[in-house]
Order: sequence, then structure tokens, then C-alpha cells
Amino acid sequence: MDPLLLMAEWWWIAPSAAGVGAIGAMGVRGRGRASGRRLAFDAARQDLKAAKQTATERRLALKVARADLAHVTAQRAAQRATPEQVASAKRMLREAERDAKTAAAEVRARQARLTATRAEIPAASGPRPLERLRTAHDAVTARWMQYETDAALQIAYPAMTDVKRPATASYLRAAAHAVELRRAATGKVTPAEFAAYRDAVGDLERAFEVAEHAAKVQAGEAPPAPAWQDAAQDVLSRSAEALDRAAGAAASAIAAWTNRSRSGKND
Repeated sequence: MDPLLLMAEWWWIAPSAAGVGAIGAMGVRGRGRASGRRLAFDAARQDLKAAKQTATERRLALKVARADLAHVTAQRAAQRATPEQVASAKRMLREAERDAKTAAAEVRARQARLTATRAEIPAASGPRPLERLRTAHDAVTARWMQYETDAALQIAYPAMTDVKRPATASYLRAAAHAVELRRAATGKVTPAEFAAYRDAVGDLERAFEVAEHAAKVQAGEAPPAPAWQDAAQDVLSRSAEALDRAAGAAASAIAAWTNRSRSGKND
């Protein structure tokens, strides 16, 4: 048969095969979503999208702040602006620069999480992301309950059950918040609900580590945090408003916490 006629007769095979392949891939993705296998990945993808949007907004705000400073500086040269107005424009520019850097760091952090969650999509028989998250939540709760139920631990580390201690009170607030979001993450859980619960569990884990370290410091088993780390934590606390404007960008806080955790483990 003429090759041209053969191609004309069977032209539909390749598109049909491609279509079947696409439908199959969509079916796999659909089953993955329905079973919750891709829940962590979908949540991380939404986080990255939001972080990129925030970064774009912060870059635009930075451009505006630069333009405002240039305008006020020109006005000052013409004696139509005061030194205070120039100083204010400079402060706003510095804030915009910090916000833009924080947002850019958040994009990198979210991209790394997306890459990690893509590699961690479980097999069909493996535990789902929500199950793993609940297991991590239960593990923190179990560690806390040891201090609640073991008389020897209560005597050795009384700060762990003293609600007047700031670190203990912070842990209990984080625990209540995590429980609340766990109850919300039932039934057909959306990526947004999963992300909220995931972040709450992360906050809970960090709060427990802080409370436990503080209790060991009181018991004389661990040295207090170095002064420079306290100063860094204070800077992070005072910059909370800037982090909120950057849509919850937490890269700087994560870095500070990592340094503190490593220092605690080394000690």
C-alpha cells in the first residue's frame, strides 16, 4: 500500500493514543486526589502560588517606595519637602526592601516544600499525608502526656506542667489550636484545610521543644539560650507586622529556629 495512503488511513491512531494516555493520567491524578495521596502536594502547590503572588505584590510595592523616595528627594532639593518627609520615605523604602526579601525567601522555601512533597507522594498502599500528619500530632501529644502522667518527670521538670510559665502556656495554646484544626480536617479535606492543620502541627512541635528546653533550663540540665539568640528572637517578634504583610512569610523565623534547635542539641 502507498505509504501516503497508509498514513491517511491511520492518522487517528497517534492522537487517540495520546488522548487515552492523557485520560489515564487524569484518572490517576483524580484517584490520587480522591484518596488523599496528593493532599500535601496540592497544599504545597497552593502555598507556592500564594507566595509568588505576594512576592510580586512586594516587588511592586518596592518600586513604588523607590519612586516615592526619588520624588520626595527632588521635592526637598526644590525646598518643597521637609527633612522629616525624606526620612519617612527612606524608612518606608527600607521596610519595602525587607518585605520584598522576606517574600522572595518565602517563595524559595515554598518551592523546596513543593519539591519535597512531590517526592513524598505515597504509593497506593502507603499512609496518606493526613494520616502521617495525625501521627506526628499524636507523637507530640504522647511526649507531653509523659510529663503529665509520670510522677518522676513531674518532680524533675515541674515547669512542664506549670501553666504560669510562658513557654508552657504557649505550648498549651498551640495544642488547643492544633486540636481545633484537626477536628476541622475531617471528611473531604481541602488542600487549604490540610495546610492549616500542617502549619498548626509544626507550630505545636516547635512550642513543645521550647517548653521542654525551658523546663530543663529550670532544672539545671540545659544552659539558657545565648544572649544573641534572645536578641534575634526579639527582632523576629518585633518584625511580626512585616511578616504579616508578606502573607505569613516565615523563612527568617524558620532559620532562627533551626539555629536554636541545633544549638540545643549540641549542648
